[in-house]
Amino acid sequence: MKKIRDTLRDQIKEAGWLLPGLEVKRWFALIFLGSLLITIGLMILFNLRPVYFIMEFIRKIAMTVPTNILSVVITLFGAFLFFKGWQKTNLSMLDLHNGKEKSTLLETLYMRRKLNRGPKIVAVGGGTGLSMLLKGIKKITNNITAVVTVGDDGGSSGRLREEMGVLPPGDIRNCIAALADDEDLVTKLFQYRFKSGEGLEGHSFGNLFITALCAITGNMVSAIKESSNVLSIRGRVLPSTLDDMRLAAEFEDGMVVHGESEIPEAHKKIKRLFIEPENCKALETVIAAIKDADLIILGPGSLYTSVIPNLLIKEISEEIVKSNAKKIYVCNIMTQPGESDEYSVSDHLNALYKHAGSDKLVDAVLVNNSLPENMSEKYAQCGQLPVELDKDNVNVDVVEKKLIEENKNGLVRHSSYRVARAVYYWFRKSQKKDKKKQK
Repeated sequence: MKKIRDTLRDQIKEAGWLLPGLEVKRWFALIFLGSLLITIGLMILFNLRPVYFIMEFIRKIAMTVPTNILSVVITLFGAFLFFKGWQKTNLSMLDLHNGKEKSTLLETLYMRRKLNRGPKIVAVGGGTGLSMLLKGIKKITNNITAVVTVGDDGGSSGRLREEMGVLPPGDIRNCIAALADDEDLVTKLFQYRFKSGEGLEGHSFGNLFITALCAITGNMVSAIKESSNVLSIRGRVLPSTLDDMRLAAEFEDGMVVHGESEIPEAHKKIKRLFIEPENCKALETVIAAIKDADLIILGPGSLYTSVIPNLLIKEISEEIVKSNAKKIYVCNIMTQPGESDEYSVSDHLNALYKHAGSDKLVDAVLVNNSLPENMSEKYAQCGQLPVELDKDNVNVDVVEKKLIEENKNGLVRHSSYRVARAVYYWFRKSQKKDKKKQK
């Protein structure tokens, strides 16, 4: 019985190649038709009169063998040849796929075709928040454009920025890795951070790789593109600008601090964030992606050092405001010391509006509505609190979902799967509402 089940399962796997949308069958048919025409053409060239001999042969057989028997034999023989050829073609393709399981190859091909037809999504942000989001979004669509802030001046990125004169590669590297296959050895290599070595300690391999490619290709966009090709990522990663953008903050007491890494260290309430130079130009590809987007996602991530910096580039914020795409902000779960102390959901939104110059920036805000019962004490110790939802002060649709990962230590972390699913569900629901209104 088990043997029969296994045989049926194998047959179903092979039949999977007949699924619509794989864009494989049409090319097999084209190869067959081309081969047939080549054969007939050569036979005519050598005066073999293929059509005459074939018809004469069939006529003679038809005169000696009953029609019903002849039709059955020809049909069965044709079916045998067809499925034998199909089976051998599958096996050849599987052999070329480094011995991976048939089901894996089939599922990969089917999902890739399906994801290629997914919505065009632009995700704007930086830091760990954006890379977390991308890990979930890549399971919905391949049409992803990640717009990454380039204001970072700390850690490995900061050192490379000062020593090599390149845009900070850290957030870009994380986004490239997030859009790649997490189990791939090359991706793990890309994320590897040196723990020792003079001049190497603290640097990640990916940062050095992107910096080297930047020197070879001449610009950061080309370096990112080549790095993305190495990891075979889904979608693309773009810096918000190629200008040497630096962040600065003015606090409510009048104090001004320069440098992204220095802003949270002041531990003061931010009055406004600004960039130097003020007229940083947006990457044209970024503007084109925003214009073509079906869905634009802001956040999650550090409010003042990951999300808002992108909006300070006027072309980007103006284009997002004008866009007809669905727009949603993924609000942080916890406040961030030195940036958003005691901020509610409406405070986060108002900060975005203020720096973008419009309260029409987003259509909805996604808010977490679940916290672990055993919340870690370290949050209270460092002054981090759950972001309070004050619906009465929010001027857009509020989408409440459980967005955190389950863990035993009481830590609050976004689940990339839950965030992506919640965003996509809201997006589809909004589309359906619009269609009803049009009717």
